[in-house]
Amino acid sequence: MSTQTNSIQGGEFLVRETPAQDIFIPEEFSEEQKMMAQACQDFIDTEINPNVEKIDSMKHPELVPALFKKAGELGLLGISVPEEYGGLGMSFNTSMLIADIIGASGSFSTTYGAHTGIGTLPILYYGTEEQKQTYLPKLATGEWAACYCLTEPDAGSDANSGKTKAVLSADGTQYLITGQKMWISNAGFADLFIVFAKIEDDKNLTAFIVEKTFGGITMNEEEKKLGIKGSSTRQVFFNDCPVPVANMLSARGNGFKIAVNILNIGRVKLGAGVLGGARTVTSQCIRYSAERKQFGVSINSFGAIKAKLAEMATRIYATESLCYRAGQDIEDRMGALAAQGMSDSEAKLKAMEQFAIECAIAKVHGSEVLDYIVDQGVQIYGGMGYSADAPMERAYRDARISRIYEGTNEINRMLMVGMVLKRAMKGEINLFEPAMAVASELVSVPSFESIDTSELFAMEKDLVHKLKKVFLMVGGKAAMALQDRIEDEQEIMMNLADVMIEIYAAESVLLRSEKLVSQRGEGACAAQIAMSRIYLYEAIDKVEAAAKEAIVSFAKGDEQKVMLMGLKRFTKPDFVNTKELRRQVADVMISEGKYPF
Repeated sequence: MSTQTNSIQGGEFLVRETPAQDIFIPEEFSEEQKMMAQACQDFIDTEINPNVEKIDSMKHPELVPALFKKAGELGLLGISVPEEYGGLGMSFNTSMLIADIIGASGSFSTTYGAHTGIGTLPILYYGTEEQKQTYLPKLATGEWAACYCLTEPDAGSDANSGKTKAVLSADGTQYLITGQKMWISNAGFADLFIVFAKIEDDKNLTAFIVEKTFGGITMNEEEKKLGIKGSSTRQVFFNDCPVPVANMLSARGNGFKIAVNILNIGRVKLGAGVLGGARTVTSQCIRYSAERKQFGVSINSFGAIKAKLAEMATRIYATESLCYRAGQDIEDRMGALAAQGMSDSEAKLKAMEQFAIECAIAKVHGSEVLDYIVDQGVQIYGGMGYSADAPMERAYRDARISRIYEGTNEINRMLMVGMVLKRAMKGEINLFEPAMAVASELVSVPSFESIDTSELFAMEKDLVHKLKKVFLMVGGKAAMALQDRIEDEQEIMMNLADVMIEIYAAESVLLRSEKLVSQRGEGACAAQIAMSRIYLYEAIDKVEAAAKEAIVSFAKGDEQKVMLMGLKRFTKPDFVNTKELRRQVADVMISEGKYPF
């Protein structure tokens, strides 16, 4: 557990400095958490990996449900479920850790995530006591499998536009649900369906708990997919499916709120959930590059290959850093709200809502890191990377879905910026005052104060502080210039999102390494320090490019010139030799024969 005592708000990282000791780093997991992670890894090694081909073939329909039940017997399905409902009642960051490890299981990770996340959590967080007592023990143990029925043919990102209807029966005892849902993970063997439908002409959806045995449910055959082929994905049709009124989940019209809040949880867990797969691919590439000989030597001796391996590790290290930082912030907020007298479920939901910005950042960063890593994996394997006989082909296909589900990365980018601006307008984040200060700084004489470089990362922290000024400068000016029209300027929103993501990731990396150095000493953390510097200097380039594109799209004349000069001032690093830093990181990876961080 973290000893964090601060009260940082979601999105406040843009205007507030965070001490390294206030964040949680994955090196701090307890022995109990590590044992749970090892049990999960053992399950993957003994049950999933020997059956990968069978799982993906979909020719053994009994296999995945059997593996699912074994996961339940090990307690892996009940990590987040309180003990009184048959689960293990472990912390939020523990559930993040298990999602991380299970991410190496390919198609099964989708089966697992759909059940433990969007299938179970709506009942845990929104169910009545009777609903929890009835369903959670079955879901936590794997006796029942769950799925989540939100998406429709004409309602994807715009989920609230769904056409599925729930009509109250004449005697008032049940709702009759009629409609079509698509892309429903686990539908082929699910016993329980979380279904979203509209009652009469309601503006918002209502959620229902539907048992398969209620009747009126039919399905198409399994979808033929690009990747995650071994996970069940079907269209589900409801034709006057009778659902007792007692199975309405939360209040009428509250379904859209449920969907949004559950997706927040799914997003941050997806950020962690790519890590197991990313590490596995990276470790496979390290081993393959040692075995593959060209020109009489292993290809891992070539600088081009070392650069790829180090870059893969650096990006994984960044995703780990920001995901577990966000996870502990969420957990700490849950505890603080519960201590104030809020119910456990309400505290969890409020905490998730508070850090929805960081959840979206984790989802986007993690999914794009995974895509980068599998792409480089194919490249390192060369011709074998394109062969279905080698592991990269499946990894490449399986990874692609991560940028789509839990809200596309485009939607998540616009959401994170929209949330920051709305919170600033409400006064929840003091964004505009610092933005005005930066605007004043642009037309003043630059400060040439020296930085005490005797402190580790002093220069790097100053650079991150300047990157925050970039967001304040561009975001503040864009908000003033465009006002209510800013959300229609999606390209600018995407630019601002990229700036936000890189700030949060770069800061998280530096804080993690700084805290690690305080625990282990600088000499033992040389590779982590190198990765932190590599990531920061790449982030500076990304921020500069995104900010420049935004500036020239809305600012004109002298204002544009001043902003571009300010951008140059704020993104001017003291250059480092990233080639040598990457070689240093790669040499550690090669000597360990795996991703070792």
